[in-house]
Amino acid sequence: MDEPRDEPESETIVTTGVAEAPEGEAAVKTRQLPPFNVIILNDEEHSYGYVIDLLTRLFAHPVAAAIVLTERIDKTGRAVVYTTHKEKAELKCEQVLAYGADPSMSISKGPLGCYIEPA
Repeated sequence: MDEPRDEPESETIVTTGVAEAPEGEAAVKTRQLPPFNVIILNDEEHSYGYVIDLLTRLFAHPVAAAIVLTERIDKTGRAVVYTTHKEKAELKCEQVLAYGADPSMSISKGPLGCYIEPA
């Protein structure tokens, strides 16, 4: 029920042309932007609590979904935590990197690893 969704948001680009529109009006075509995944990498410098907090604050995941994702990151080394259009995926990745080190772990020197890739 609280399983994280890897579905792209429904955002569109509007383009105009003259194909089969009433006289004097431009036809409007919409298409969905190509989706990109935001991926977080596992490391030993961040606690479960830090990752769960990050996922709930930055991605608005419910706590139960954040726990599932955190376990997936820990067990497989990475997890898709969000899927959206490229600009928003880049923003979310930058936010993860700006979240910084885990204050509860003295060995934590920086942010979680994060990157985006086409979905």
